[in-house]
Amino acid sequence: MRIAIVGPTYPYKGGGAAHTTELAHRLSAAGHDVVIESWRAQYPSFLYPGQQTTDSPDGEPFGNVRRLLDWRRPDGWLACGRRLRSADLVVLAVLSPVQVPPYLGILYGLRRRTKVVALCHNVLPHERKPYDVPLMRALLRRVDGVLAHSQAQAELARGLAPVPVTVAQMAPHLPVKAERRAEPGRLHRRLLFFGLVRPYKGLDVLVRALPEGVALRVAGEFWGGQAETEALVAELGLGDRVELRPGYVAAEDVPGLFEDVDALVLPYRSGTASQQVWLGHEQGVPVIATRVGTLGDHVTDGVDGLLAEPGSVESLREVLTRFYAPGEPERLRAGVRPVDPGPYWAAYVEALVSGASSAEGPAVPAAGG
Repeated sequence: MRIAIVGPTYPYKGGGAAHTTELAHRLSAAGHDVVIESWRAQYPSFLYPGQQTTDSPDGEPFGNVRRLLDWRRPDGWLACGRRLRSADLVVLAVLSPVQVPPYLGILYGLRRRTKVVALCHNVLPHERKPYDVPLMRALLRRVDGVLAHSQAQAELARGLAPVPVTVAQMAPHLPVKAERRAEPGRLHRRLLFFGLVRPYKGLDVLVRALPEGVALRVAGEFWGGQAETEALVAELGLGDRVELRPGYVAAEDVPGLFEDVDALVLPYRSGTASQQVWLGHEQGVPVIATRVGTLGDHVTDGVDGLLAEPGSVESLREVLTRFYAPGEPERLRAGVRPVDPGPYWAAYVEALVSGASSAEGPAVPAAGG
């Protein structure tokens, strides 16, 4: 098949760009003719408070990329749609509802000439704005199918539009390979919170739950809330135990974050699909997570990590205290196994291609607005 993926790729950074890139590689390896239609300007800066691009790719960049899309140029959206009329399948990587206006422009340019699947990382954002539902409803009513990463997300999509939905577990896109330099028998009494810092990820819950004598490293970009985090750390008198490393962490620097920590902690209040458990296991450490989204599916409680209840300081503190029982960190580390991405990606590619092949036409004509 001739497949076009519309979404971010290098030099854009983050999980969405990494997923788009890896999906293109996997589809190409399966014999498809693939192009990524990417962006030269993806969002206005006020909608994305962090650094959008990076000089260091998270993995092997994909070779066939057109970087022509610009959120300021609706004529370019239409031109992209006209370019893609000869494709057999167009995949719209949906990371945020703010992408919907350009995607509607692309659909208008396509004029129903090819099948379109909305690959929804999240059907609706964790932290919603009033315009999110009408924008996503407008998009989903105009595509031929949706690929969602969980049954809950699939039901959310079906509630917005009468569209065929395929469910496939998000496959691992882990460009960083562990060097296994950590000393398995050594206890550091330090935990790691890693990744984009947003309210739904519950960093404040973790800071409040931190047991006595345990340190915490926080590494990642803050999407607001850094001053509040610093104030909370000071209020609790944890300045000597909580290390903040705000800012984007390049791929080559990720293994170093894990060298001297005992576990990765994911205290999410809510969640859908996430790579973070797999990332922690790939780096050789157990993961302490909450029972939200796929986190609870990827952690085998008591084997390669521990699970707590979301949003509960008491539950997380009890689990962290239990983690540091004599011999427990070493036992859980011994249970960690790196993930094999191959079977996940084979199933994911099959679900995407077969779902697109069986999808019916859109519920309403593809049009802008």
